[in-house]
Amino acid sequence: MPPRSASNSGGMTRVASESDFSEGENGPIKSYRDYKVRRSHLIGMVNWTHVFGTHAPHIFVFGVIVLLSQIINQIIAELSKEVPHTAPSSTITFKLETVIAIGVSLRDLVVDLFQSVLHTLHGDEDTLLSPAVKTTLLVLVILYWLVVMDNPVYLLSFSTFKAPSSWKVTHEQIIEMMRRQECFNEDSLKFMKRLLERSGTGQATAWPPGIVQCLEDGKKTDRSIERSREEASTVIFEIVEKALAKADVSPRDIDVLVINCSLFSPTPSLCAMVISKFGMRSDIQSFNLGGMGCGASLISVDLARNMLQNRTFGGKALVVSTEIITPNLYHGNERGFLLQNTLFRCGGAAMVLSNKWTDGRKAAYKLLHLVRVQGTNEDSYNCVYETEDKDASRGVRLSKDIVKVAGKCMEKNMTTIGPYVLPLGEQARVAVALGGRFFFKNLGKVLKGVGKEKWAVKLPVIRHYVPDFKRGIDHFCIHAGGRAVIDGIEKNMKLELFHTEPSRMTLLNYGNTSSSSIWYELEYIQEQQKSNPLRKGHRIMQVAFGSGFKCTSGVWLKL
Repeated sequence: MPPRSASNSGGMTRVASESDFSEGENGPIKSYRDYKVRRSHLIGMVNWTHVFGTHAPHIFVFGVIVLLSQIINQIIAELSKEVPHTAPSSTITFKLETVIAIGVSLRDLVVDLFQSVLHTLHGDEDTLLSPAVKTTLLVLVILYWLVVMDNPVYLLSFSTFKAPSSWKVTHEQIIEMMRRQECFNEDSLKFMKRLLERSGTGQATAWPPGIVQCLEDGKKTDRSIERSREEASTVIFEIVEKALAKADVSPRDIDVLVINCSLFSPTPSLCAMVISKFGMRSDIQSFNLGGMGCGASLISVDLARNMLQNRTFGGKALVVSTEIITPNLYHGNERGFLLQNTLFRCGGAAMVLSNKWTDGRKAAYKLLHLVRVQGTNEDSYNCVYETEDKDASRGVRLSKDIVKVAGKCMEKNMTTIGPYVLPLGEQARVAVALGGRFFFKNLGKVLKGVGKEKWAVKLPVIRHYVPDFKRGIDHFCIHAGGRAVIDGIEKNMKLELFHTEPSRMTLLNYGNTSSSSIWYELEYIQEQQKSNPLRKGHRIMQVAFGSGFKCTSGVWLKL
């Protein structure tokens, strides 16, 4: 009997199956309470510095008010000594001349401050401002400098696409859809069935209506450009509307729009479709990214971040990540192309970003680090390749070298981002291991060169030290590219089951939704995960892979 799906309003759909992580075969899985990792206290302190830093703009405004009050109080105190008044000593009642004098003093204050700065630069003693005013001014300058140098980018909100029930199909229905294409032989159908059984996907994942309609008698698959646009508009319009509503942002407040979709790039673009639908401003900066695969979402975030940080007064950006399935069903029988027919599903995510100071307090997350590593050799370029098979059927061919290429690319990515997120102790262990390997390797060469091969053989072999990212990261969103991908990263990074639970549950409930999968995982961590609940000050790492070949990673801080 196939597993039954159960809906959960406002959150991720849970699927009752053998892959459900709520209960394991031998009882509850190991939770964060049982995990004895020694977290870095320094990183924890830095995290809370970021959390408190969201209040810096309001502290700065309060400081400016205090500064002005101190200056006015100083002027009034000095002028009250010079202007005669007849009020009792217990109260101060100024004459008209006093009020006029105060106004004149405030008018001349800017000029006096400028001259005071010039005197200070020349080494003269400054007597214009009192020590209290100088102290407050110094604190404000330092606070302003810290905020400006930080130039933070905040995630105000995000939303993911929840397909209607009419889009959802079981494994048996997927194979039946493939059979009704009338282009696959029995070997291909059996091969796709085996892939589905091992894929880790559940029994209620979404396919576009243009393909699902072939399950109805008398209807054939419709892969036309109009049905493709229909899928795109249904997914994108829903997630954009929800993300803007959550962030309480008007479409006309958006300054930068970035949409990534690898295999569907119509004219006019998807950006133009969104701008027209929501009535965005005519001067909006829009970018449509294609062909960048499952790692494109963080690349889009990086582009939006750069555009925002180059704006003089900051702004807001909308990032949309999706993949359109309707026009991209492979209709051939070469096994290297068939995986795309069994793993990818409909989905999408929209994110609202801001780098304005005033948005810090209402933001959900702060972007700390973002790293992208691009492979440059032929193997990297060809391991995920859109082309035609010998019968001229178009599809995406996956190379047998993809696991090796992905491993090397991720290793370079983790090496790059490691110094930003790892505690100093872990970095020191990595450095010692690298130094030891370099020393003994060269020592062995020297010994062999002087004829001491026996001594060279006895030298110790220093293994690569794999740093414990769990000491600096609390949650992991690993791209749900397939069960083998999640298993491999879990093993190599020595993660616990609750670390990979969001990825496995996303794959189970939604399949591989391409670049948007890491946002389904973050949504699961935020709304449903009980084995490792999300708290303020926690760090979340997102890791994704894309064609080319590239590996992208980003670290967010929960505010």
